[in-house]
Amino acid sequence: MKIKDGYKLCKVKDSSIVIAVDNAVMDFNGLVTLNSTGEFIWSMLEKGEMTDEQVIEAIAKEYNVDKNTASADFYEFADSLKEAGFLE
Repeated sequence: MKIKDGYKLCKVKDSSIVIAVDNAVMDFNGLVTLNSTGEFIWSMLEKGEMTDEQVIEAIAKEYNVDKNTASADFYEFADSLKEAGFLE
């Protein structure tokens, strides 16, 4: 899984927001606010270098949760990204 080109994670004070840039503005004209877990997952998906399993393991380690919880959280977030059109 990888975040599509044209969507950028930005920090504004203490908030993490996703905005569309370049041609992606034609498909999405708004912003999405992410919590710290969403930001953590987004940053891994933005690179597109990790498998789902590697992302899940990183979530479990970062937030000290079991792999089942990390997996459920990851796929719930990934599904919402897919629905919004942010994933390739």
